[in-house]
Amino acid sequence: MPAREKLQEQVSILREQLSQDPPLSLEKREALEALIAKFEVQLELEPATQNPSLADGVNMAVERFELEHPGIAGTLRNIVVTLGNIGI
Repeated sequence: MPAREKLQEQVSILREQLSQDPPLSLEKREALEALIAKFEVQLELEPATQNPSLADGVNMAVERFELEHPGIAGTLRNIVVTLGNIGI
């Protein structure tokens, strides 16, 4: 599967995990929703306009969710790997 399609699939998984209404603070929920929005924008951009700070933001989110929400953190880690495969 091409990396961009894999990223889209992982974003869908993250959105599904969020829709299952895990016990998240409003701040964490909004942070995840903002990340999802950035992913969706990135998927629409041409490869030449990719944003390297996106991967940094995802890495920070992994750290925030690791202990309390390991499933979400795992999905975010997969997204980091896919972003690296895309060259972001």
